[in-house]
Amino acid sequence: MNFFIINPNAGTNTPSHFKKLIEIIKEDANCKIWETTAPLEAYDIAQKAIQEGASRIIAVGGDGTINEVASALVGTNIPLGIIPIGSGNGLARHLKIPLKIKKSLQLAKEGVPQKMDVGLLNDKYFFCTAGIGFDASVANEFAKGKGRGLINYVKATLKTIFKYQPIEVSINEGPKEPVFSLTIANANQFGNNAYISPLSDIQDGLLEIVKIYKIGLLRAFIIAIRLFKGDIHESNKVEITATKSIHIKYKKDAPFHLDGESIMTTAPDLAIKIIPKALNVIC
Repeated sequence: MNFFIINPNAGTNTPSHFKKLIEIIKEDANCKIWETTAPLEAYDIAQKAIQEGASRIIAVGGDGTINEVASALVGTNIPLGIIPIGSGNGLARHLKIPLKIKKSLQLAKEGVPQKMDVGLLNDKYFFCTAGIGFDASVANEFAKGKGRGLINYVKATLKTIFKYQPIEVSINEGPKEPVFSLTIANANQFGNNAYISPLSDIQDGLLEIVKIYKIGLLRAFIIAIRLFKGDIHESNKVEITATKSIHIKYKKDAPFHLDGESIMTTAPDLAIKIIPKALNVIC
């Protein structure tokens, strides 16, 4: 049986669009549908679906919902299907999963699972990107807002950039250094085709550490343009290093993000590693 875990608050879908989505999914008689009602609930529902013998678990939502469902599936043989209806859909875009509901639904039900790598930051999984610095500050600002979608993300970015101060980090016990941002990439983008690590491969057993050096406002806008052009790796203000693990000293009670979802650090040490081919994903 296919189990669908749906976040009704994902993206900018109207109630009528969401109702239509449910109707399309219910055309499959061999399915069970759960809707989330609170943050982090998708993880618990996925665990229940595993216990009930799900053959496939299909996450319907954005990168945050996918993160919760996928986190429950790491190390199991149950494949993850994705119907992307979020604000950015970074993992779905990397995997080239259709953004049209009917096409992504057909793929989720009939596609062949493939193994993909999984990132682990302290005790939390990530599948697309994790990071500290500017993108984490934007995610934190975005989380405070009431609306979702690209427009609200742009608003959060503009609100952040005019007050943002670079952070200081120590990488692998090295000296502290100021950076604009530090992103750990498994997939190639944040979402909305903003390619933070254009050459990343989710099946190569490596993470890319994307360090953007301390830059001013003008250079930040230039970097933003490069994000969407897909050539940020060619900037002399950006350093990208492939690795299997990394240790970062940052600070406690500071924002970081996992797959775009804002979280606060509980300790100054961030231990990050790759777990090769730990998730079955349908793409």
